[in-house]
Amino acid sequence: MRLGGYRSTHLALGEPDPANRNSFFPHKRVDSPQPQKASYIAASYVKFLESAGARVVPVMINQTLEEYKTLFNSINGILYPGGDASIVSSGYANAARIFYELAIEANSRGDYFPVWGTCLGFEELTYLTSGKQLLSKTNTSGVMLPLVFTNGSRESKLFKGFPAEVLDALASEPITENSHQLSLTLESYNNNTDLRKFYKVLTTNSDGKTEFVSTMEAYGFPIYGTQWHPEKNAFEWTRPYIPHSPSAVKTTFFLADFVVNEARKNFHKFEDEEVEKRALIYNYNPVYTGNIFAFEQTYYF
Repeated sequence: MRLGGYRSTHLALGEPDPANRNSFFPHKRVDSPQPQKASYIAASYVKFLESAGARVVPVMINQTLEEYKTLFNSINGILYPGGDASIVSSGYANAARIFYELAIEANSRGDYFPVWGTCLGFEELTYLTSGKQLLSKTNTSGVMLPLVFTNGSRESKLFKGFPAEVLDALASEPITENSHQLSLTLESYNNNTDLRKFYKVLTTNSDGKTEFVSTMEAYGFPIYGTQWHPEKNAFEWTRPYIPHSPSAVKTTFFLADFVVNEARKNFHKFEDEEVEKRALIYNYNPVYTGNIFAFEQTYYF
């Protein structure tokens, strides 16, 4: 489909599902404001992608393999959001696995399809690539941290388009928000051959005792992950530890721009305009949840 002379770029968002605390990927478990709903997506992820010119398609949990394959061939990339679902046995994990395998297959035959993981999505990627649960407990729930860049990481695919002043701010100011209790320690990464061969570590962080991987990108595939939350800086206001400085907000938009530009390299499309319209996030209304929940606005499904 073309709009105004330009192809419409679609990114899918997973949702955390209903069986795992406050999850949030292919949808979250709902012990939340709308208990009659099975899953959710924080609106900040939607705004994050839309801010760079993408249109968002929610990935529902517990769909058939054929339904997921059809959706995969209609969209241009996928983002695994954060949350608290199991990375092994949840509906979130199942949908993530299917899209990951489809992405690996597609990229291997020249069909460029990016995958992005944030927080839980980052953790999911480590499991999907290694086949093992390698995460360790860290004291990283609700903290802002500066990034520690590894050698050459500023010239990585992910960061090379960032202005020098934003990279300098990321390295010197606490403008990445962390809301995770589990992390991939640098030791675990170094001791796992599958992860070491597949991902390049771009940044690390520490909780004061344990050094962990905070940003990574795959060597041979457009697959990326941040343990921190780039979407929160511009769009979430419920917690005092979310940074909103100019550099923090610029980080949100430069990362969004990177993710969406990766998706623009893919040429999947919907069967027709009507099918596309039915799939879009516009069919759902976000609910204000900032007074009772960690997200300012939430989509429920």
